[in-house]
Amino acid sequence: MTALQLLLAAGGLVGAGLALVLFQLVPSHPDLGQALARLSPAGAREAQNAALAQPQVKGSGADRDVRDVLGAWGARHLPANLWGKVAPADLAVLGMTPARFYGEKILYAFIGLVAGPVLSAAAMFSFSIPVYVPVLATLVLTVVLWFVPTYNVVTDARDARVEFARSLGAFVDLVALEMASGSGPRQSMEAAAAVGDSWVFRRMREELARTRWSGITPWDALRHLGDEIDMPDLHELADIMRLAGEDGGRVYPQLKARAASMRSAILSAQKTRANEVSERMTLPMTLLGMIFLLILITPQVLRMVGS
Repeated sequence: MTALQLLLAAGGLVGAGLALVLFQLVPSHPDLGQALARLSPAGAREAQNAALAQPQVKGSGADRDVRDVLGAWGARHLPANLWGKVAPADLAVLGMTPARFYGEKILYAFIGLVAGPVLSAAAMFSFSIPVYVPVLATLVLTVVLWFVPTYNVVTDARDARVEFARSLGAFVDLVALEMASGSGPRQSMEAAAAVGDSWVFRRMREELARTRWSGITPWDALRHLGDEIDMPDLHELADIMRLAGEDGGRVYPQLKARAASMRSAILSAQKTRANEVSERMTLPMTLLGMIFLLILITPQVLRMVGS
């Protein structure tokens, strides 16, 4: 690197340090929506779940994830509009707190800020590159990596809902069998949730166990969970179990019909997705066939032209 490039890099680092110092001195304005969300019952419940999920180790906060630390700092000091639009239900179905999501975005952006200059310096040893090219490349890489956690949350949440729907169908079948054997609504759901060991069954066990000391009925807890993770299937299950718990109705036929309809919906969605994948593969396969035919025809055409 030339002396001018070193001076520019040193000046940029000094300017960034001064900007961070000034940014810390400026008083931050808390977002009213986030403050009310933290003070709401749902926010307190989420904070309690996050505290219980962390390992309890004596000493300082060394057991906390670095993403939680960065996210908590970012939530306090960075503007709320900077994080982008992410549905709270997507974070809830993944069991991810907003602080951890913010921390992932900051960590990815920091990786971009570090990787850009390193790659640029490696390229400068072999090529003559203007100074503004590494700067622009670093900024573009940082912006792209900033949005990578958002994309990951959206795609992972979609896959998690598909898995949740599959496991919920099995859960409804198990509840129906327990109800047919004479168990009550609460006992049937608790016994069904105790059978599986996947994260869906663990989530159901936690919700049902929380109703024993919170004073909420199990069907209300299922409806609340459906609102929290955006799963309408839980609403229908909650209505069926409410009918059994409050009115004492026979709900075995309804549960079996609901489980069958859920399996049919999952199968139809899988067929639709398979058809979409097959349609997307049509053009590449057609191009591959044309290239293969061109390879076969080209020698004959060249032989005819040469003769």
